[in-house]
Amino acid sequence: MSQTKHPLPREVADAYVDDLVALDPVTGTYLGVKESHSRLPDTSPAGQEALADLARRTLARLDEAERQPGADRDIERRCGRLLRERLTAELAVHEADEGLRAVGNMETPAHAVREVFALTPTGTEEDWAAVAERLRAVPTALAGYRASLELGLERKLYAGPRPTATFIGQLTEWSDTDGSGRGWYEEFAAAGPDALRAELDEAARGATAAVVALRDWMRDVYAPAVEGAPDTVGRERYARWSRYFNGTDLDLDEAYAYGWAEYHRLLAEMRTEAEKVLPGAATPWVALAHLDEHGRHIEGVEEVREWLQGLMDRAIEALDGTHFDLAERVRKVESRIAPPGSAAAPYYTAPSEDFSRPGRTWLPTMGQTRFPVYDLVSTWYHEGVPGHHLQLAQWVHVAEDLSRYQASVGGVSANAEGWALYAERLMDELGFLQDPEERLGYLDAQMMRAVRVIVDIGMHLELEIPADSPFHPGERWTPELAQEFFGSHSSRPADFVESELTRYLTIPGQAIGYKLGERAWLLGRENARRRHGDAFDLKAWHMAALSQGSLGLDDLVDELSRL
Repeated sequence: MSQTKHPLPREVADAYVDDLVALDPVTGTYLGVKESHSRLPDTSPAGQEALADLARRTLARLDEAERQPGADRDIERRCGRLLRERLTAELAVHEADEGLRAVGNMETPAHAVREVFALTPTGTEEDWAAVAERLRAVPTALAGYRASLELGLERKLYAGPRPTATFIGQLTEWSDTDGSGRGWYEEFAAAGPDALRAELDEAARGATAAVVALRDWMRDVYAPAVEGAPDTVGRERYARWSRYFNGTDLDLDEAYAYGWAEYHRLLAEMRTEAEKVLPGAATPWVALAHLDEHGRHIEGVEEVREWLQGLMDRAIEALDGTHFDLAERVRKVESRIAPPGSAAAPYYTAPSEDFSRPGRTWLPTMGQTRFPVYDLVSTWYHEGVPGHHLQLAQWVHVAEDLSRYQASVGGVSANAEGWALYAERLMDELGFLQDPEERLGYLDAQMMRAVRVIVDIGMHLELEIPADSPFHPGERWTPELAQEFFGSHSSRPADFVESELTRYLTIPGQAIGYKLGERAWLLGRENARRRHGDAFDLKAWHMAALSQGSLGLDDLVDELSRL
């Protein structure tokens, strides 16, 4: 009699992706699954519980898979370790009912619903028919999200007043983007074909009406109910979220001290570089303000998009064959302008599984038409090449050698953000930032990530500001002090600083992953270099590191050190 073949961890992980796409069409569209493009997920409490049930069933299947012959092979072991860690972290967040108070300026169900349209194919009339169907699904999706928030209110699980106010402002902008009375969904649908004009317009108006209804409820019911609630989350919730975003249980006090150590190191470097830009400048940010007015800059929105495209194209030409070996389809990346109403920070979206939609970087203009170069160069090394694009596109490229899960939905935020920050540093190490303007901009971006560690942990845990700090030594962090500190140690404008602080309050523990992730990548590289000595091959290490899929930070250091 033939024995029943039990799946190994990679098969369990890939079956999970298939089941997840069936429940979450937004994820399906990110992966390029055609059947997903006309649908939206169930964002209600029942929809959240369905995702949790899938995670529990998958963990039970993984238990069995890890007992099978062959499960101890490295390729199976890595995948199983990632799947267990990710699903366990996701369940911890779900079981704490965090999904019932998901309000903020990014990463809410309402943001996911809107942002997926920017990735939905629109090349054919058939594509636009799917768009129309998806537009008709917006009211139900937003109603499900509202039902989750209503249950949160019943259980006295409140979002903070500040993220709530910001979100209401975003909903207002989405419902009337330019004061003409036409909302974002209507503007999006306007590009559709004439043959579907009436259908698209009707569906888009319905979507905008749903945004208005959600905005009015948030303003009239939710905001008054959460008035007086804390904007910060406290140590217990913060530890849960930091595990989710970093893939490990962090020593938060050690991480806070590391943030301060990096702050002092970077401040000294910035002062040296600022002297080259503006001799006698009182602070590095005085020199950066000088560059805002007198430094090199790009005029025009389309012009800056083209300039960023050229920057990435040149980086690919310089790095491919020398420090990376890139497949042809990984070499393609597009520069885009982010839709109105986005958060202030630039971002990246990975290619679809078949690369029919390439990787894309997105620049929110925040109404600007003049863009200083110092603020863009290292940021696009981070978002594009050799940052997010090379890692996430390489994962997609080698997905068949890994698993769909490792190459896509199993991503750990701190792994990806750590690589992107490592990529900025790598370009500095390789001599791409010899211009004082660009190098001071790079150090300013690095300082922002160190400040993130300080204020994100500091304000949520209400830690004491150290005695050697030049800023309010001995006091306890508050969101107000955090915003003041961030603003005085950043070249970014006030609206960016405001958006960033709201982001940290909305998704606690995510912003620290940039610096802590970079530290993990650097430690893994140093350990591998020591193992190999003079035989260490940086190009080979880069490609092996980028081809192993995602891992939490502790597991990442372990695996990178072995390469």
